[in-house]
Amino acid sequence: MRTSPARRLAGAAALAASTVIALAAPAFAHVTVQPGNAQQGGYSAVAFRVPNESDTASTIKLEVSLPMDHPLASVRTQPMPGWTATLEKSKLDKPLKSHGQDINEAVSKITWTADAGTKIAPGQFQEFRVSLGALPTDTEKLTFKALQTYDNGDVVRWIDEAKDGQPEPAKPAPVLTLTKADAAATSGDHHMSASQDDKSGDQASAKSDDSTARTLGVVGIVVGVIGAALGVAGLRRKSTS
Repeated sequence: MRTSPARRLAGAAALAASTVIALAAPAFAHVTVQPGNAQQGGYSAVAFRVPNESDTASTIKLEVSLPMDHPLASVRTQPMPGWTATLEKSKLDKPLKSHGQDINEAVSKITWTADAGTKIAPGQFQEFRVSLGALPTDTEKLTFKALQTYDNGDVVRWIDEAKDGQPEPAKPAPVLTLTKADAAATSGDHHMSASQDDKSGDQASAKSDDSTARTLGVVGIVVGVIGAALGVAGLRRKSTS
């Protein structure tokens, strides 16, 4: 049985659309740090972006564990209406030097809990912003393990660490990549540095949203072109008949 041109075109349209959408999906698939990189030795404002992946439940809590092998002297959360942030501190085996003082404990965990009537509903996402510093100079990345709790009791554990040469794990932990900075970039005012990084984060987020919009636009163009081709094929078949 021969396949009609219309069916072949329809199959091609479905394949093309699903391929483009599949390429766009990873950006929304898991909890991430935005922007994904910052300078070593500086202060940075970042956001933990949390998408709601459930079709029936809503996210009501986020727990983020900070890496204690590279403790941070300064951790501050940005107030968010409808959410309560709690910081837990842990004792350090080795004091951390900050502005000439010894820091004997550091924030090891941040928990954001939704107030009554607040949630991340299906199809939505939220960003939880923090200021971190001073970022370490002896590592190229910081890994933040996270737990996402839904109102039906489900807990998604974003704790798996990616390994070189292996596929990305199903539930990867958020990672902040650290790049080397020149002396001029790290000698300025810390609060100003965090503000500049905050702006960079907004620009990165805008680029990400723009990329998503372009991807969806490509999907529409692909489907439109295939649809037009189907219409032409239908007219030719009628003419032949």
